[in-house]
Amino acid sequence: MSKLSRREFIYMMSVLGAAPVFANSHTRMADTNKLEDYYKLQNFGNVRLLHMTDSHAQLMPVYFREPSVNLGFHGNYGKPPHIVGEKMLDYYGIKGNKRLEYAFSSVNFEKHAKVMGRVGGFAQLKTVIDHLRNNFGAEKTLMMDGGDTWQGSATALYTRGKDMVGAMNLLGVDVAVGHWEFTYKAEEVLANVKELNAEFLAQNVKVKDDALFDGAEAYDEDTGHAFKPYTIKKMGNARVAIIGQAFPYTTIANPQRFIPDWTFGIKDEDMQDLVDTIREEEKPDAVIVLSHNGFDVDQKMAEVCTGIDFIMGGHTHDGVPEAVPVKNEEGTTYVCNAGSNGKFLNVLDLDIQNGKIVDHKFTLLPIFSDLVPEDKDMKAYIEKVRLPYIKELNRTIATTEETLFRRGNFNGSWDQIICDALIDVKGADISLSPGFRWGTTVMPGQDITFDDLMTQTAMTYPETYARDITGQGIKDILEDVADNLFNADPFYQQGGDMVRTGGISYTIDPKAKMGSRITNLQLTKNGKKLEASKSYKVAGWSTVGAKSPGEPVWETVETYLGNVKHIANLRVDTPDIIGVKNNPGIVI
Repeated sequence: MSKLSRREFIYMMSVLGAAPVFANSHTRMADTNKLEDYYKLQNFGNVRLLHMTDSHAQLMPVYFREPSVNLGFHGNYGKPPHIVGEKMLDYYGIKGNKRLEYAFSSVNFEKHAKVMGRVGGFAQLKTVIDHLRNNFGAEKTLMMDGGDTWQGSATALYTRGKDMVGAMNLLGVDVAVGHWEFTYKAEEVLANVKELNAEFLAQNVKVKDDALFDGAEAYDEDTGHAFKPYTIKKMGNARVAIIGQAFPYTTIANPQRFIPDWTFGIKDEDMQDLVDTIREEEKPDAVIVLSHNGFDVDQKMAEVCTGIDFIMGGHTHDGVPEAVPVKNEEGTTYVCNAGSNGKFLNVLDLDIQNGKIVDHKFTLLPIFSDLVPEDKDMKAYIEKVRLPYIKELNRTIATTEETLFRRGNFNGSWDQIICDALIDVKGADISLSPGFRWGTTVMPGQDITFDDLMTQTAMTYPETYARDITGQGIKDILEDVADNLFNADPFYQQGGDMVRTGGISYTIDPKAKMGSRITNLQLTKNGKKLEASKSYKVAGWSTVGAKSPGEPVWETVETYLGNVKHIANLRVDTPDIIGVKNNPGIVI
C-alpha cells in the first residue's frame, strides 16, 4: 500500500465508511474503519462468482476517465449505462461519496485522480481476488474473464497475447471468452487457448463447413463448434452451468483474414436451444452466460431468451453498479457489466437452495490501486514480461497539460491527437480514426510515454493509409457507423463508438433514419461544405478488409508528437448533436 499524506488519508476516510445504497449490494467496508478492510466484503449465500472483463492487457495500474457522453435512445433512454456525470450520481444516490464518484463518473475527475491515484493493476487484482476466493471458500468460488484481455498494450502485441495468458493463469481464471483475442491469427489463438488454464468457451463461434472438410481444428466436428460452448462447474453442493458468448460481430468489426475459417453471430436461437438442453439434461442449479455482446445487446438477449439467471457481460466497458433485472416470458434475467482496464471486479454471491437461486448479493467493486497491496508473485511476473521492453516503454515522447482520454460516443482528446497526427504527417485534408473504446488516460503534467501511446494503438492491424474519398463517400462512412451506434434494435449495434474525425465538422441526429443522420459536413480549416462529388485526401488506419500500405499508426503519432513536443489548448472536434437536450447520457 502506498504511503499516504495526512490530507489524503482524511480525504479518503471521509468517504470509506459510507455504504452504497445500491440494491443487492454488499457492505463495502467492515466496521473497523481501517483502510486494509475496504475490500473485505461480507460473505453471502453458498456460491461466489468473480468476474472481470475488457482489461485490454493493462497489467499495470492506470488512470481511466469514465465517459461524459454515453447516449441512449428508444428503449434505452435514461437507463444504465446511458446515464453520465451528475445525473449518474443522482440516479444511484452516491453524490458526495468521493471514492464512488471517482470510480463511476467523470465528475471532478482530475481533482479525484490527483488524490486517489490510479486504478486496477493485475498485482492488485490478484490480492483482492485471492482474498475474496479464500475467504469465501475456493471450492465455492469461480473466477471468470469476459474477454478483450490479450490486446491493448505493447507487451501483449509483442508476445501475441502470451503475456496475458500467463497473467490469467496466475490470477486463477477458471472460465474465459473472447473478442480482440481473435485479432491474432487462428493458429496463435488456438496455441494461447491450449496454454490457458481456464476453459475458453463460445457457443456462437463455428467452423465453416468447407474448412471442416479440409481438416480444420474444431472442438466438436458434429456441431461445428470451434470451442467448447458451455461447462458445468461443481461449486460446493451446487452445480452451475456457464455458457460462453463471444463478440458476435468479430468478423465485421475486425479482420476476418486472421481467422478465415470461423463464423460468428449473436445466435440467440442457438442460445435458447442450448439453455433448454442444459436445463433438461444437466439439471443445473443456475445458468450463467459469460458474454461479450455489449450491455444493450445483453439486455435484449435477456428479453428474448428464457432460462438464464445472470448474464455477466463485457465489450462496451460500462461500469454498471447494479445487476439490472430484465423481464422475459418465463421470469427475470439479471444483466451485469464490469467496466474495463482492470478498474472493476464483479462480485456476485448466490444463495442456491433446492435447485435454484433464491437470493443474491451483487457488488461492482472498484479496484483503487492505492488501497491494495501488490501480490508479490504477480508483481514479479509483470516485471519479468515487461523487462525486455522496459526502456522502450518508458521512453518519453511528449508532455501534456491536457487530460488525454478516449471514452465516449464522439471524439476524445487522445483520439484528436491521432486524427491531428494523421492529417499533419500524411498531408491529408481529413482524417478518420476508429471509434475504439480501449485506451487509458494520461493526466495533466504527465509525460506521454511510448507505453501510453501503445495503450491507444497496439493492435495487429495498425497500418495507415492516405487515399482520395469523395464527399459522398465520407458521408456514407459516417452514416454507416452512426447506424451501428444508434440503431433502435440493439442486435444491430456493434458496440463501438462514432468514428473519430479530424479536419471536418458535422451535425448528427441520432434518432433519424439510416442515411439521414449526418448533415452539414464542413471543412474546419475554411468552413466550406463538403461537395458530394469532389474528392478529398483522407488519412486513416486500422482497415478491416485488407492491409493498408502505410506505417503503423503509432509511428505516425510519435512523429507528430515529436514535432509538437507539448500538448496544450487542444481543440477536440465534436459534432453538433440534435435532440439531446435533457438526455441524461451527455454532460452539456
